[in-house]
Amino acid sequence: MDNLFDLEYLHSLVTSLGVWILDKILRIETLLEALIIIFALLIAFLIARPLKKRLTHLPENRDWADRVQGRLIRASIPLIPFVLAVFFLRIGYVAAVNNGLPGLLIDTVSSLLTAWVIIRFSTSLLRDSNLTRVISTLAWSAAALHILNLLGPTIDLMDRMAVTLGGVRLSLLLLIKGVIVFAVLLKMAFSASGLLEKRLMSLEDLTPSVQVLLTKALKVTLLALAVIVALGTVGIDLSAFAFIGGAIGVGIGFGLQKVVSNLISGVILLLDKSIKPGDVIEVGDSYGHIHSLGARYVSVVTRDGFEYLIPNEDLITQQVINWSFSDKLVRLKIGVGVSYSSDIRKAMDLMVKSAQKIDRVLKQPGPVCQLKNFGDNSVDLELRLWIGDPEKGTSNVSSAVRLAIWDSFGENGIEIPFPQRDVYIKSQPGVN
Repeated sequence: MDNLFDLEYLHSLVTSLGVWILDKILRIETLLEALIIIFALLIAFLIARPLKKRLTHLPENRDWADRVQGRLIRASIPLIPFVLAVFFLRIGYVAAVNNGLPGLLIDTVSSLLTAWVIIRFSTSLLRDSNLTRVISTLAWSAAALHILNLLGPTIDLMDRMAVTLGGVRLSLLLLIKGVIVFAVLLKMAFSASGLLEKRLMSLEDLTPSVQVLLTKALKVTLLALAVIVALGTVGIDLSAFAFIGGAIGVGIGFGLQKVVSNLISGVILLLDKSIKPGDVIEVGDSYGHIHSLGARYVSVVTRDGFEYLIPNEDLITQQVINWSFSDKLVRLKIGVGVSYSSDIRKAMDLMVKSAQKIDRVLKQPGPVCQLKNFGDNSVDLELRLWIGDPEKGTSNVSSAVRLAIWDSFGENGIEIPFPQRDVYIKSQPGVN
């Protein structure tokens, strides 16, 4: 490191670099090869432009646009200029060698482009664009280092860049291997869990709660296996991380009580089947249907479109009204007051018939009407009806029934009274 601040050393280094550039780069043979490369690339991109335009619309005009042939064509179109460039570079290489040029630069560029085309075409068939970019970049970097004879020295350099922690030697090469292996295993774990989840959700013999529980357990198991296998693949002794268990225990005891409580509560909810996706529940001021069951919370979507994330612990410790626990039958009560001068029996019959006109009101058990009270200003009646789809809302049904009762009472002369007071003024003796 001290040589970096020595002026004589810096001067000699710059001089050596200049000599190498003049000897290796600024040679007539190298400049001629560079011109051949530039000329081959220009011709390739000029010829590729009309070809790309013609092939771009080809999959759209075929019935197999979404099949394998269409995907292959769409993956090949962006690579046409590079394929043509490789073709013209190989021709330029043969011409350069026949005319006494070494052709090393042309051969190197051609090999790099060939590796890029093969890797890019192979990875472009994947549906995940982010994964495609990562894999293609890593693969081409390794291929480029191999072509330039730098792969071995680079691996040795990354292996020497290491530190020792707790008896475990961690090098840059080991970390890169671990990240790559873990990423591949993680992708495989998510893909496998997705396929298994679809399979479990299609089994009608399993209840929704059991389906959710099994999918969560499979996902956690596969992710844990991916971590364990990744650590074992790179040669890390898992026993070296035994101390992490104690740290996790302390963290749970102090800072993660709520998190662990919600996780355990979620498992309990899935096991006892008290709530399941699709149930209509009411917790405090939140009323809606359960959209999904998570490891930490339950997603409840209301009729207004709001989505509440209710912690699992609240569903265990608080009173929960499950409108569809055993079945989805829900009884609604609608109170109506009629005038004392009205035909009460006729009014009760009209209320029942009005409810029967509403599609969501069940025919069996059917609606009934009862006389509840003789009020100060009206005879209080109560209509009781049943619905089988509370997830679609209850107030809208009550509103539709009340509107039908209003129309029916108006057509049949049934009066709905309003509060009124009669004032009597008595005359006193001696007062005119």
